[in-house]
Amino acid sequence: MASAPQEHTTGSGVPGAPEAVVGRYGETLFRPEHQGEGDRIDRAALVYDPFTRARLRGLGVGPGWRCLDVGAGTGTVARWLAEEAGADEVVALDRDTSHLVPIAGPGLRVRAADLTRLASETGLGTFDLVHARFVLMHLPERRALLTQLADLLNPGGYLVLSDAADVPDPADTQSAYRRTLDAMWRTLGETIGTDIAAVRAHPHALRAEGLEAVAAELVCPPLTPGAPLTAFWSDTWQRMRPALLAPGRLDAATLDEALAYLESPGLAELGPGMLTVWGRRPEQHG
Repeated sequence: MASAPQEHTTGSGVPGAPEAVVGRYGETLFRPEHQGEGDRIDRAALVYDPFTRARLRGLGVGPGWRCLDVGAGTGTVARWLAEEAGADEVVALDRDTSHLVPIAGPGLRVRAADLTRLASETGLGTFDLVHARFVLMHLPERRALLTQLADLLNPGGYLVLSDAADVPDPADTQSAYRRTLDAMWRTLGETIGTDIAAVRAHPHALRAEGLEAVAAELVCPPLTPGAPLTAFWSDTWQRMRPALLAPGRLDAATLDEALAYLESPGLAELGPGMLTVWGRRPEQHG
């Protein structure tokens, strides 16, 4: 008799994705052609771009660099690299490039590619920076992809990976807000393979790839009524509503209570944050 698929846990400690996951980000959930999907992504960019820019600046990105932005989304990071940081060339790679084509230019090249088939992509070359934000957490094959991304680095080049991190209050397990967040992580795990707990291993994975000067940082921007981050989570829960309300996940009353709480003056939460890890390919000597 075949054994049942084993589950792991998500960042909040709830059951995560089974071994076999059939859905994919952008297909099963968050389809790019959905009205307003670009706006949802941009709300998160408004919040997290300053942290990303500060980290990349700290690593020295600028003129003379060739950069790859993986899962570039609406292109806010790729455009900043090309126009403000002054990188020589930026390649913005995504499976769906509908939001990227309009920003392409002499120093910003757009490439349509499926990250899960990165090994078959030809002509990419190597880079001084490989960056991916909120990408690997959604891909069950994340560890193998991390190896492939590290292999694209020039000597002295940096791999920078950012994914979501949840830091729940252990005393709060039954509030509508907590139950909705837990249901969201569980639903993402069961439908497309998202696992935010797995990203905690990224620093060790970067060291295993031979990268040096590996470090990590966690930022949790304020979650306040009317702010872009609050709007992002509200929109995300609304878009996931049918999946969240599937049998055994969440009831409509709890979801509605959580949505109302996000816009309430009584909102008081440490919301999910962003964990960023980075490491450098050693220089070649001799």
